[in-house]
Amino acid sequence: MTDKDLTDRRFYRAGEETQFAEQGPDRTPQTEHPAYKLAFRDTDFLLRDELRPVRFQLELLKPEMLLDEARVGSTMVMYGSARIPSPEDAQAKIDAAKNGSEYEQKVAQSLADKAKYYDEAYKLARLVSEKAIIEDGKRQFVVCSGGGPSIMEAANRGASEAGSESIGLNIILPHEQAPNSYVTPYLSLNFHYFALRKMHFLLRARAVAVFPGGFGTFDEFFELLTLVQTGKMKPLPILLFGKDFWTRVVDFEAIAEEGTISKKDLDLFRWCETAEDAWSHIAEFYELDS
Repeated sequence: MTDKDLTDRRFYRAGEETQFAEQGPDRTPQTEHPAYKLAFRDTDFLLRDELRPVRFQLELLKPEMLLDEARVGSTMVMYGSARIPSPEDAQAKIDAAKNGSEYEQKVAQSLADKAKYYDEAYKLARLVSEKAIIEDGKRQFVVCSGGGPSIMEAANRGASEAGSESIGLNIILPHEQAPNSYVTPYLSLNFHYFALRKMHFLLRARAVAVFPGGFGTFDEFFELLTLVQTGKMKPLPILLFGKDFWTRVVDFEAIAEEGTISKKDLDLFRWCETAEDAWSHIAEFYELDS
């Protein structure tokens, strides 16, 4: 291009300007001071409390842009515990608790008994991935998990072993939270803000499978129910796995009987026990070939 080219940029790109800065004037007290750094290259500046709105915007934009570039049209979101073992590891969990208290042994057995849900999460992710649905040139029902272990690992593993890519939305925690090895590397995203992570879980969601879990799963599940119940989000298949678990820890009928929700709100989700149950409901909801 020449300076007379009508399509040429009049301003240098930020990357080019950065190179100019690095090749800039001699090192002096002025150029070495943090105040002289380009604002977008100044990490200390970006981490200031006053820059929180900018960090919010960056954490909204980066995943959105990467998922757009990856041609992800919609997602199959899968929530669940980070503690339930795979069937292969279930006995090891029981054995590890043998010398513990009666309570510890009971908990280990309870978690091992839920290993079947690792299997169902794996099967659902694999089943959905093998459908390989494409619309408008974009991949639909791309498996999306929290990127961690257990049920999340099962989801990414099922997609990976079906030969498909999958998303992991990880989050920085005080204790280490590394992405599981089955997440597609260029779809392995990391978050500082829970709020932005939860937004990205649902922006592209066209179905959500919820397996037994703890506080995090409860948070995600009940927020999703609230969004649909209040009309902030259009209805979608919400597939709740493990009726024995959920009805033991949450008395849904009692909440309706107390009058704090409507009886019809219990129809916002569908009970499932198998991957086939879940896909059948998704296919019926969207009028897809099952």
